[in-house]
Amino acid sequence: MSGHLLRLHTQPALSIDLHTLHPERLRGLSATEVGHLPLRHGRDAATVGDFCHVSTATDMPDTLTLDGDFSRFHRIGQGLTDGHIVVTGSVGDLAGAGMRGGQLVIEGHARDLTGCEMAGGRLEVHGNVRDHAAGAQVGSLDGMRGGTFIVRGHAGARLADRMRRGTLVVCGDTGDHLASRMVAGTVLVGGRTGAHPAWGMRRGSLVFAGPAPDLGPTFAPNPADVRVAWQLLARHLASLAAGLVPQAVDLPRRAPARRTGDLSVSGIGDVFVLG
Repeated sequence: MSGHLLRLHTQPALSIDLHTLHPERLRGLSATEVGHLPLRHGRDAATVGDFCHVSTATDMPDTLTLDGDFSRFHRIGQGLTDGHIVVTGSVGDLAGAGMRGGQLVIEGHARDLTGCEMAGGRLEVHGNVRDHAAGAQVGSLDGMRGGTFIVRGHAGARLADRMRRGTLVVCGDTGDHLASRMVAGTVLVGGRTGAHPAWGMRRGSLVFAGPAPDLGPTFAPNPADVRVAWQLLARHLASLAAGLVPQAVDLPRRAPARRTGDLSVSGIGDVFVLG
């Protein structure tokens, strides 16, 4: 079994939906057959070979590698259930949306709705993500539903909106309305955050390893003893963020200030502030 390497040679004039290119769907196909797979370019029919040189990679089985700036290609890795996708550049919107398994690594930046409604697998972005990452698509009530999502750079607004399950680590800063309407799951932020974090939060855990956020009066101090629960959570986060968030290695040894909310919606979410 071998993988496939797609090296971009021509930038499309219009955006292209690339959600059909998954490692499990390409198994057993030759480089020529992959190059003939159909794509839509506006109203015109196109093929993978119109934009990419395709070759097989016997040293990377079950892996699809996209080499180049794929920022005009959307939905990369959407619905991924198995295998690995590695992008050496940046990608468009909805990368990793609805993932169920496998691994997607983006070595550049990602745009809006990255990892939205993902339910499993591992998604890692080495650069920044834009708005609504790990959130919900229009008309949906649930955002991220499982899996592991790591952002080494910064994140935009509405990160983890309506998040229900899974673990999200952001090494840098986040925009406004972080974890708004959060239902469950865990979020670790290593940098600063914008206005109105955890607005409408009902449950879940939000950990600030960097500067303390302005939570407002609807989050009350909670003096309950959660040392055992904190140790379990801190060790899990430390293992994920080791080498990425400088403060992560000390998480199990630190005693965070705990606040509960959002009380305006009868929320019982936990916010741990370490800064």
